[in-house]
Amino acid sequence: MSQTGEHTDNHKTAEDLIPSSHWGEDVLFDKNLIEKNLLDVQKDIAPYKPRIIAVTKYYGLHAIVTGYEAGLREFGESRAQEAVKKILELPDAIRANSIFHFIGHLQTNKAEKVVEYFDYIDSVDSLKLAREISKSACRLNKREKVLLQVNNAGEEQKSGYSKQQLKEELPEILKFDSIEICGLMNMAPVDASEEELTALFADIRKFRDELEKEFQIKLPELSMGMTNDYKYAVKEGATIIRLGRKLFT
Repeated sequence: MSQTGEHTDNHKTAEDLIPSSHWGEDVLFDKNLIEKNLLDVQKDIAPYKPRIIAVTKYYGLHAIVTGYEAGLREFGESRAQEAVKKILELPDAIRANSIFHFIGHLQTNKAEKVVEYFDYIDSVDSLKLAREISKSACRLNKREKVLLQVNNAGEEQKSGYSKQQLKEELPEILKFDSIEICGLMNMAPVDASEEELTALFADIRKFRDELEKEFQIKLPELSMGMTNDYKYAVKEGATIIRLGRKLFT
């Protein structure tokens, strides 16, 4: 995808800055810095005011604790085993007053553990996974909130439904009483230009509207936008943005 050199620099991912060998290291964070970064983001997204998920998946327990102290209340993780360990080690007050989102690709054999400890699964990308989440939620006597991940950019290396596949499988997913479908999620390509980002985010919003009309359902949440592109996402209707590096560095 085309873009300027400056835009390329802005699209460095967390993986570029944090070697995988250091993922999950419990380094110390500065509450004042997170508060300042959060205020900067809030200024950027005014007057849209989407919910902010603090993506802590690359960091240790201290990121969640310090983020909470700085005013954050929703946290995103993507590796089930490490995430559950962090959640269990949190102080009771933080754990009780936070909302946890599983935002990565979820294997079906880890669904029950994730359903037990996470309030949302934001990355449902198949009927098979939705069925397993529903079974797990039923066993745990809860109704799991989920977002359906749409890969509308068609990137082969990323998970997510094509729009046509989601339309085909949605009627079956809607039959699962233990799942509450809250909306859609997407991830834009890291090398997308401003025009491409705007088009992709607008496409997800229009597709959401289309699904609501066709299936007579409500899908209030649109999780679109990360550190590199959240400013474009909120302008196209994002109700949730996912920020890691922007908050913690």
